[in-house]
Amino acid sequence: MQQTQNTTLLIIGGGPGGYVAAIRAGQLGIPTILVEGQALGGTCLNVGCIPSKALIHVAEQFHQTRQHSQHSNLGIKVAPPSLDIAQSVAWKDGIVDRLTSGVAALLKKHGVKVIHGWAKILDGKSVEVDGQRIQCEHMLLATGSSTVELPMLPLGGVVISSTEALAPNALPQRLTVVGGGYIGLELGIAYSKLGVDVSVVEARERILPTYDSELTAPVAESIKKLGITLYLKHSVEGFDADNKLLQVRDPAGAMLQIATDQVLVAVGRKPRTQGFNLENLGLKMNGAAVAVDERCQTSMRNVWAIGDLSGEPMLAHRAMAQGEMVAEIIAGKARRFEPTAIAAVCFTDPELVVVGKTPDAVEEEGLDCIVAQFPFAANGRAMTLESKSGFVRVVARRDNHLILGWQAVGVGVSELSTAFAQSLEMGARLEDVAGTIHAHPTLGEAVQEAALRALGHALHL
Repeated sequence: MQQTQNTTLLIIGGGPGGYVAAIRAGQLGIPTILVEGQALGGTCLNVGCIPSKALIHVAEQFHQTRQHSQHSNLGIKVAPPSLDIAQSVAWKDGIVDRLTSGVAALLKKHGVKVIHGWAKILDGKSVEVDGQRIQCEHMLLATGSSTVELPMLPLGGVVISSTEALAPNALPQRLTVVGGGYIGLELGIAYSKLGVDVSVVEARERILPTYDSELTAPVAESIKKLGITLYLKHSVEGFDADNKLLQVRDPAGAMLQIATDQVLVAVGRKPRTQGFNLENLGLKMNGAAVAVDERCQTSMRNVWAIGDLSGEPMLAHRAMAQGEMVAEIIAGKARRFEPTAIAAVCFTDPELVVVGKTPDAVEEEGLDCIVAQFPFAANGRAMTLESKSGFVRVVARRDNHLILGWQAVGVGVSELSTAFAQSLEMGARLEDVAGTIHAHPTLGEAVQEAALRALGHALHL
């Protein structure tokens, strides 16, 4: 006889959106069951955000040490380093294990029942997991996303995705990255710093094509200095596995062959809509994603969708915010999702941050705005970090100085993203940021100086 469990909230997917929703629901006293077929933490904790940043850190440390062994303006003299990649991966795995164990402990602390298995949706009120039926009042879909594959370049063998790239058994001598977006460049730069000969193939005319060229120029310059070969406006045609040759077509239509030991396919991610009988709900779709309103409600009452499943931007912190919000709505609180201040961060070298509206966006909308930037070449803290490239840029209305957006590129600018987002959330004006005393010496002084420059009186430029 089939067992049946009843709960108020059933969450399918234990990634950042799903587990945060479960924790908040538990805090609010909502009986909650979370179903996850793989490790808790989803793509981000296991094979995405966290392990990639760990690998980037290893690569940066190794690269810096190699540079010091050759020549150092800092006066540091060391022997040429060697790398034990197995130990590096083990260190990365240790971080992942600690974080996923922490998620499990938090869910237990807040009374969330976790069922490990694959949910099969029966209808809007019930699922089946390994022969066990679960009935609910509310169903939250948080299934995340999966890697986009190319038909002419199927994954397998030496053709890998970011998942395999983050857990190498050994480093290839040559790596070709297909895709010049943030995933491809973060990993391509990391592998280059680990001593791998890296090439990047991008179909569009420049790297990071979703960001403006002024913002990405310092990243392009860094890639050039690292010796990474760029094949821009080149399309992939296929792969000769026997001879390890990636076949690409150049802008003139000529066929080229790139010799490589490994190919990393990094052309994006797509909502994970297969494998759990989503079609049984007959939900309205928005392209490949599940359509939701400002409360993350789908077209079916009491069925919710958050995170990558609900489309772009596919960011863990967006999913977390949506998950927390849905739990509070189910608890009876009045909430709606406001996507204005979601930071997008590229952990390239240098790092890149975009929050809110860009200069191009306000121009398209016909808004009369002030755009001002302050270069890190005039920032003392950046100099002490051996970096002078990049800038902080602010976009604000001309009439009332309301800040609409921030962009930055430079060393460590990911840590400025919270201040950027907070200023938009709080409705800050240029005078608010310019009048705030910023600690010296810090990278954050460039934020104040950008606001001052927008007002016509930057102090250090």
